[in-house]
Amino acid sequence: MPTSLQTPTDNPAHSQAVRAQLRLREMILAAELPAGARIAELTLVDKLGVSRTPIRTALMKLEQEGLLEALANGGYAVRTFTERDVSDAIELRGTLEGLASRLAAERGCAPVLLSEARACLTQIDQLLATDSLNEEAFSAYVAHNETFHALLQEMAGSDVLRREWERVVGLPFASPSGFVQSQANSSQARDMLVVAQDQHRQVLQSIEQREGARAESIMREHSRLAQRNLSDAMRSTDVNQMPGVRLIRRKS
Repeated sequence: MPTSLQTPTDNPAHSQAVRAQLRLREMILAAELPAGARIAELTLVDKLGVSRTPIRTALMKLEQEGLLEALANGGYAVRTFTERDVSDAIELRGTLEGLASRLAAERGCAPVLLSEARACLTQIDQLLATDSLNEEAFSAYVAHNETFHALLQEMAGSDVLRREWERVVGLPFASPSGFVQSQANSSQARDMLVVAQDQHRQVLQSIEQREGARAESIMREHSRLAQRNLSDAMRSTDVNQMPGVRLIRRKS
């Protein structure tokens, strides 16, 4: 009798590497591992409680994401980014999301995806119905926001475009919610999210009405909110609201 194929999640070594990768990413973005600092594998073995093999796998994955850089003499160091690097990544995401929205409108998309997107936006509306968002509501917004953006990629029906989008949103700070956290303590937080939600509604309407050019334009404009959040985060004197900003070098 042939044995069943083992899925990655059933593989203990794979699971350890994934957990190590997630934890290391958190440590980097929380500034527990300073920018430019060389990564000491043995220290991570003790800190994370796993062997060197999953640690090395995690480090390679984080280099591919762009959070680490390989050193000439071996090992890895935490990368730093210019403000332009991050701005360009956000711009690229906006371009890809605009293209996905246009293709979804022009080609048409499955009704079930439109239904899921509408349900997602309804949940966001419920969160924004209050005058302010607590931490739990803010976390829920981030989850629903990321779900909506992922649904837009599915609507385009392009595996090529979806793969490129997944690569881009894996870049530091380029995800749809990459800088949303920096708004959490802002008095304008809810207002900005309301604007973003209105754009979500408009692009979905454009897709349903098969208005490709309009859908693309709205999503390109949508990325401008992330650009504004980047600018605000870089100008903030309270880096504790988003410690990962320490990885970005300010404009000279």
